[in-house]
Amino acid sequence: MSDHQTLYAAFAEKIDAVLSALEMEGTLPPETDRSNVSVEPPRDPAHGDLATNAAMVLAKQAKSNPRALAEQIVEHLQRDAAVTSAEIAGPGFINLRLAPHSWIDELGAIAAGGDDYGKSAMGAGRRVNIEYVSANPTGPMHMGHCRGAVVGDALASLLEHAGHEVTREYYVNDAGGQVDTLARSAHLRYREALGEDIGAIPEGMYPGDYLVKVGEAAAAEFGERFVNEPEHEWLPIFRAYAVERMMDVIKADLALLGIEHDVFASEAALQAAQKPEAAEAWMREHDLVYDGVLEKPKGKTVDDWEPVELPLFRSTKFGDDQDRPIRKSDGKWTYFGADLAYHMQKAEKADALIDIWGADHAGTVKRIKAAVAALSQGEGKPIPFDVKLVQMVQLLRGGEPVKMSKRSGNFVTIADMVEEVGKDVVRFTMLTRKPEAQMDFDFAKVVEASKDNPVFYVQYAHARICSILRKAAEQDFAPSADDLSQLGEDELALIKQAAQFPREVEAAARAREPHRIAFYLYDLAAAFHAYWNLGNDDARKRIIVAQEPDLTAARLFLAVQIGQVIRNGLAILGVEAVEEL
Repeated sequence: MSDHQTLYAAFAEKIDAVLSALEMEGTLPPETDRSNVSVEPPRDPAHGDLATNAAMVLAKQAKSNPRALAEQIVEHLQRDAAVTSAEIAGPGFINLRLAPHSWIDELGAIAAGGDDYGKSAMGAGRRVNIEYVSANPTGPMHMGHCRGAVVGDALASLLEHAGHEVTREYYVNDAGGQVDTLARSAHLRYREALGEDIGAIPEGMYPGDYLVKVGEAAAAEFGERFVNEPEHEWLPIFRAYAVERMMDVIKADLALLGIEHDVFASEAALQAAQKPEAAEAWMREHDLVYDGVLEKPKGKTVDDWEPVELPLFRSTKFGDDQDRPIRKSDGKWTYFGADLAYHMQKAEKADALIDIWGADHAGTVKRIKAAVAALSQGEGKPIPFDVKLVQMVQLLRGGEPVKMSKRSGNFVTIADMVEEVGKDVVRFTMLTRKPEAQMDFDFAKVVEASKDNPVFYVQYAHARICSILRKAAEQDFAPSADDLSQLGEDELALIKQAAQFPREVEAAARAREPHRIAFYLYDLAAAFHAYWNLGNDDARKRIIVAQEPDLTAARLFLAVQIGQVIRNGLAILGVEAVEEL
C-alpha cells in the first residue's frame, strides 16, 4: 500500500491533532473517546469541502455546548494553510473550505497509490468468513444463484481492500434426500450410456441433459459393474460420484464469472465427523439445548398432532419466536441442527461470519443468528454475524420474460448468460441495485450503448480516457504533474469526486454493501463525461489544447488518475476496465 496519505485520512489526522491539543489545554478531558468523530463531505457542496461532527459528538464529554466547543476547534483549524475557511453550522457542525492545492495534491496521492489507491488498513487483518452461493450440487449454476454469487464475491474483494483477511466459503449440501435423488438420476443415465432404453425420465428424478455426461463418465469408469446390483450397493457410490462431478460443473460455471472459493465444506463430512453431536453436547453443557415438546401447531386438531419430545435449542432466549428442534423424531438432524454445527465449525477460524442467502431463506435468519449469538456467549467472544438476503432476478429480453433453457431442465444457466453478454456485464449489472431490491435483467438493455446502462457508461469513461491518451501520444503530448496549478475549477470539481474513493471503500466495507462502489463509479463516470463535454462548447476546455502544452499535460495527468480510480473500483467488483469499446 502507498505511504502517500489520502486527503480525508490527512484531515482526520489534523482534526485528531487539534483534539489532542484541546486535551492538553484542558478543554477536553484526558483520553476523550473520539471513535464517533467523522470527516466527510457536507451534504450540500455549497457549504464547503469537508465537514466534521467533532464538536457535536464530544460536547457531552467536554461538559460544553457543541457550538462553544466548535469555536475552539475552528480557532485551531484556521491556523492551517490548507484551510481557507472554517465555519460553524447549525447546532455545531464545522464546515471547511480547502485551498486548491489540497485537492491538486490528491492527484499525486492517486498516482503514488496506483492500483493500491483506495485500499485501507481499517480491517486490521481481522478474519472474515463469507459463505456464498452454496447451491445444492444437483445441477448447473442458474440465474437463481447468480446474484448471490456476484454479491458475495464482490463483498469478499471489498473487505480485502479494506484490510480484512477473507475466506470465501461454499457449503456443499451433500447429505440430504435431494442427493439421493441425484444419485438415482445419475444411475439411470449410467444405464442409458450402457445402451439401455430408459424411456421417459420418471417423475421426481432430475430430468436435465446435464446428467447425460455424468452417466457417460460413470459408464466409462465402472463398466457394467452396477447395472444389476441392488440399490443399497450402488447408491452411496453414485451419491459421492455424482456430487463430485456436479461440483466440477459448478466450479467451472463460477469460474466463468471469475469466482473461486477458498473452502468447499461438505455437509456429509461434517456429519461423518460427528460435528452436530459435538455441537449438541456443548450446547447441553451450556443449557442452550433441552428436551421438550413443541407447541401444538395452529390449526391442528388434537387428533392429528402428536406431542413428541425433541431436543430443542433455546432460540427464544435470543429473540426468536419459538424454540427450535435440532433433531427430528427419527433422530436425524434437522436442517437447523446441521446448520448450527456448520456455523460452529466456521466460527472456530474466523473473527466474523457473513452469509449470503436467497430471500426465500428469510424465515431462518432469526434462529441461525440466535444460534451464533449463543455460541459467542458460550465461547466468551462475541462473533459478529451478518446475513445478507438477495432477491431473485427476473430475466427479460426487450421487456418480455425469457423462455427457459430446455438443455438444463427448466432454467437459464450462468453459462448461457456469460456466453451471451460476457462476464463483466453480468457482474456489474448484478451490483447496480441493492441486493434486497427486486431486479430485472434485460438481455437487450444490459448491452445497450447508452447513459441508462451503467455498465456501458462506466466502461465508456475508461475507454474514452484511453482514447484521449492515444490521441495525445499521436500529437506528441504526454501527461505531466510538473505544473498542476494550470488546473481550474472544472478540474477541481472532478478531483473532489475522485478523492471520495478511499472513504467510499471504507464506508461500503463497514456497511457490507459492495453495490455502493458500483453507484460511486457511475457518479464518477458521469462527472468525467460532463467534464469532457465542456470541450464541445468551448475549444479551450478540451483536454488536448494544441497551443497550450502545459495545460494539456496537466489535464492529461488528471485524466490518467481518473482512469486509475475507475480501474481500482472495477477491480473490487471483479470487472475488467476495457480500453476500447
